[in-house]
Amino acid sequence: MASSERDAPSRPEQPVNPYQAAGVDTAAGDLAVELMKSAVRRTHGPEVLGGVGGFAGLFDATTFKAYDKPLLATSTDGVGTKVAIAQAIDKHDTIGQDLVGMVVDDIVVVGAKPLFMTDYIACGKVFPERIADIVRGIADGCAATGTALVGGETAEHPGLLGVNDYDVAGAATGVVEASRVLGAERVREGDVVLALASSGLHSNGYSLVRHIVAGSGIHYGDNAADFGTTWGEALLEPTRLYTLPLLRLITETGDAVHSLSHVTGGGIAANLARVLPQGTWVEVDRSTWSPSPVFRVLADLGGLELEATEGTWNLGVGFLAVVSPEKAEAAASALSREGIATWQVGVVRAGERPDGDHWEQGAKGVDGGAVRLVGAFADHAAR
Repeated sequence: MASSERDAPSRPEQPVNPYQAAGVDTAAGDLAVELMKSAVRRTHGPEVLGGVGGFAGLFDATTFKAYDKPLLATSTDGVGTKVAIAQAIDKHDTIGQDLVGMVVDDIVVVGAKPLFMTDYIACGKVFPERIADIVRGIADGCAATGTALVGGETAEHPGLLGVNDYDVAGAATGVVEASRVLGAERVREGDVVLALASSGLHSNGYSLVRHIVAGSGIHYGDNAADFGTTWGEALLEPTRLYTLPLLRLITETGDAVHSLSHVTGGGIAANLARVLPQGTWVEVDRSTWSPSPVFRVLADLGGLELEATEGTWNLGVGFLAVVSPEKAEAAASALSREGIATWQVGVVRAGERPDGDHWEQGAKGVDGGAVRLVGAFADHAAR
């Protein structure tokens, strides 16, 4: 050995991949993409170009030629703190459907048909199977709403998020004929308000849910006798998807559907008020339905009256449809045949509204109608 080599100062061994040493594993990200590919491709029709893995998703816009004046509708949202429960019990295959429900079901509110969606997952560490489970859930939800999943991003944020932490968000685009846009301007006095049943909590109010559960000393893996499953599994019941049944209803009933409301943050009254014209009001009759057990059990545990949660939870109503009175019964029957329990909860009135408090108006900056809930909820056995 030459002396120059022997006397050379030693250097610390360099990592093969310094980015991985910093906490980012690009190979794990690549594996996650491979695991999700087949699920994503199932959402692609001939209008999707480029496949999986491109820098941008491509969608053939010649479909717009069928429209006289196509308007694009877009929505973006996340799932919120419901993901904390998925992380707590290591179950990640339903969160994706929740994301689709929060994003795509907002698009149908204006009568638009969804075209495509993209997703974004931020995590502390990429676990390929977990990411694939999340994306498979998104893809399944997209398939159930007629939406192409054309792209997405998984970002690893070590040091910002914990190893097992993640959050999901998405955006979607749809199209509607300008002359067919649904909204408050179509609503008339005497229109009937139909309630469409929710599947449970959907994806709103989970900060209150988690506060109640933690305060009661309950663990998500504990058995929940009221639900016949664990607490975590009961609280992860996925969001019901309404898009295709509502699009079919709009097609089948012509001009009968005047406005739609997705019951998310703010509850029934605030969200219905957003799709009513100024000068109108609706009293929603609580006696027409009974909130499902998950709402009653959580309210009891939290020492709350159900009425106190009306601005937080959907209490069994996931969507509202304002329809012409002549077609209300037919519309309710059509949705019920689709597997969505639907019933009348109120009628649109105009002019001076009844005295009293608890009217909701002006939610989220929309100066629309006024809504309040009245009466008492039906007994649980009633519905």
